[in-house]
Amino acid sequence: MTHAFDLSSRTALVTGAGRGIGREIARTLAGAGANIIVAEIDTQTGEEAARELREAGSTAFALPFDVRDPGSVRSMVDAAFERAGELDILVNNAGVAINTPATETSDEEWRSVLDVNLNGVFWCCREVGRRMLVRRRGAIVNIASMSGMIVNKPQPQAHYNVSKAGVIMLTKSLAAEWASRGVRVNAVSPGYIGTEMTRSGMSNEEWRQTWLEMTPLGRVGEPWDIAHAVWYLASDASRFATGTNLVVDGGYTSW
Repeated sequence: MTHAFDLSSRTALVTGAGRGIGREIARTLAGAGANIIVAEIDTQTGEEAARELREAGSTAFALPFDVRDPGSVRSMVDAAFERAGELDILVNNAGVAINTPATETSDEEWRSVLDVNLNGVFWCCREVGRRMLVRRRGAIVNIASMSGMIVNKPQPQAHYNVSKAGVIMLTKSLAAEWASRGVRVNAVSPGYIGTEMTRSGMSNEEWRQTWLEMTPLGRVGEPWDIAHAVWYLASDASRFATGTNLVVDGGYTSW
């Protein structure tokens, strides 16, 4: 009997997989047997991530794209299907966080955060989903955030919070729409994870103290924690899960 977590012979496209959480997701899915497509705006880190996976014995290649541009997303997805044949898994991980008070947020900054974190997720879901629906199978995992359910403090980030709330509702909407056609759509909502972005915030002593005090486990998580949650939702182990928002936040949203 095939192990429920085995991803052998499946192909996964991971956006923003050149660094941080995305890179760890790519490593984890590759370790489970998946072929990996690294979709990344930074061509250097994208190629480095794909090369690392190949050197570890996996099949992997990188494709450049800009998640903010639906035309770029379409071209990247076309290229992915041309090279890989089919896609079994899509992980929408690309994202950006900026800490700006609402009254000081420019029109351009607001649009940029929403374009990357929410619109880009939809563009990718739409383009890959069209093909998965034809095959009547596929698993999509969107990286949302606990910030889509609560307001973080003390840092201001209204646009980020709104974008991630949108990802959670988009996940539920697509899950309901596509379930009868064989495509599952789920989300993972990380808390504070030890990436470059979070480490920068931790250098602010006020933020660091508040973040840790408000996390029952008393520490930040690691990319490994998110990657393994994604692995579960991408695999047959979660075959009855769709529309799920799996929160991995050290208990932050329990208060």
